[in-house]
Amino acid sequence: MTLPTPTPPIRQFDRTALRVDLQAAGLALGNATLVRIFKREQRLEVWMRGGDALFVRFRDYAICKYSGTLGPKLAEGDLQAPEGFYRVGLGQLNPRSRHHLAFNLGFPNAHDRALGRTGSALMVHGGCSSVGCYAMGDAQIDEIYAIVEAALRAGQTAVDVHAFPFVLGDDALAAMADHNWAGFWANLKQGYDLFEQSRVPPRLGTCNGDYRFGRDVDGEACVEIGAWRA
Repeated sequence: MTLPTPTPPIRQFDRTALRVDLQAAGLALGNATLVRIFKREQRLEVWMRGGDALFVRFRDYAICKYSGTLGPKLAEGDLQAPEGFYRVGLGQLNPRSRHHLAFNLGFPNAHDRALGRTGSALMVHGGCSSVGCYAMGDAQIDEIYAIVEAALRAGQTAVDVHAFPFVLGDDALAAMADHNWAGFWANLKQGYDLFEQSRVPPRLGTCNGDYRFGRDVDGEACVEIGAWRA
């Protein structure tokens, strides 16, 4: 007889030091949160809304591993970590992950689906191993997960995760002008620039194979990008 695989327990960890660090930065668990990922730099940034309603950068975390190369995920099994704009709701959190802790990016989002891209179980998780995910060290995912979970439980509808190939400055993008994905990255840069300028996550949508932002999401045939529905 085959015995059922035991369900991993929910991890518990001490958030005292994290709370102290947040307080020193004028922040707290429960503040609205944004996550940005940069593949080439192997960096995950956590931004949180401060007292003036603008988002401030709380902490950077080193990405232990990601799989694939620069460019978006196209198909199930291509071992490519996604790039694009994703939204994480409570139903995407996994406190019992075999990779310590995890949250699902929500790939494929509405934009990916419109382009026929396929894939599943694309995560940010601990464990430092990746077959299409962004893998962090366990201590790092403890903090990231705690901040994301607290924001959602405090009422944030969804935490935005912006996954970029690299920091999308003008010079960096110009240096990649001959790359196959230069056009896609120029589209991502529109959203990148909006946040850089306003320090508020832009409204996200997809229309006719491109990401759209802000009021442009209301255009004809546009679909807003959201988290999983509960």
